[in-house]
Amino acid sequence: MILVSSCLAGNPVRYNGTSCLNDRIQKLIDENKAIPVCPELLGGFVTPREPAEILGGDGFDVISGKAKVMERSGNDVTELYISGAKKTLALAKEMNSTYVVLKEYSPSCGSKKIYNGKFIGEKRAGVGVTTALLEMNGIKVISEQELEELLD
Repeated sequence: MILVSSCLAGNPVRYNGTSCLNDRIQKLIDENKAIPVCPELLGGFVTPREPAEILGGDGFDVISGKAKVMERSGNDVTELYISGAKKTLALAKEMNSTYVVLKEYSPSCGSKKIYNGKFIGEKRAGVGVTTALLEMNGIKVISEQELEELLD
């Protein structure tokens, strides 16, 4: 079973209450090949919520305690992101997921790039907290763009 970001399945769970519906992911769900998951909601966030970015590194650095996830207002939400990542990992293990498709650029889900931590819309190389924890546990994470390439 494939886990996929809930926002890619069309669920309005992004920080601003929107989704990023991906028709291919929706098809996988309709065919019972994938189930949606939102690490932020699993961690205790609500929708909408304040935007957050990783400061001082990437998801691996957050897991190791070297970086933090901060909301734009300066509120430290690191523990909520780690909690959501742990719950997503438990679900991935329970579902025997061989890979997970997560939304690129998210501080939880980014698999290649995340925002740079300055809240100015710029991206940089790095992974989100959930991606880091999944990869540390041998679960491959790909972005929605990589899924499109695999399926083409």
